[in-house]
Amino acid sequence: MRIRLLPVFCSLALAVPLAAQQPEMPKPGPEHQRLAKEVGTWDAVIESTGMGKPEKSKGENETKPMGGFWFVDAFAGSFAGAPFLGHGVIGYDPVKKKYVQSWCDSMSPMLMMFEGTFDKDGKVLTMTGSGPSTGGKTVAMRTVTTWKDDNTKVFELFETGPDGKEMRMLTITYTRRTGKAAENAGANRK
Repeated sequence: MRIRLLPVFCSLALAVPLAAQQPEMPKPGPEHQRLAKEVGTWDAVIESTGMGKPEKSKGENETKPMGGFWFVDAFAGSFAGAPFLGHGVIGYDPVKKKYVQSWCDSMSPMLMMFEGTFDKDGKVLTMTGSGPSTGGKTVAMRTVTTWKDDNTKVFELFETGPDGKEMRMLTITYTRRTGKAAENAGANRK
């Protein structure tokens, strides 16, 4: 009888300390906290430069946090004379030691993926990836987001052409909404 109970007691003796040890959940780091500055509602002025005749339009973007690690963008506006909706998710990947972003929108059947880094001052985020060209083919892309101050940022999208040269396709200047206008923006989108 004693021999049969010995494995049971050994199992219990090992299980109690293991059950008491809870794995520590990861916490957002300084890279994630840097992205928290994105949270809010932004007015956007869009300048299309790479698709023939330059065009200006307007839009708005709302960025919400998701657990401190990820930040979700919801963009609504017009582009090339048509309604435009887009969603992005950005965060920091501690294994790659890079910022990572996905983007999908109402004008493309492709999910775009980017990764990159901030400059040493933490004001310019440069990311590279690929996405659809105006002709529908997958091309190399680069984005540059420059923070002018806490309430103004400029986003630029560059596309690599068949000749290997980059061309700026798009510039969006974002201005943070404040006060009642920012509070009402989220309610208007629901």
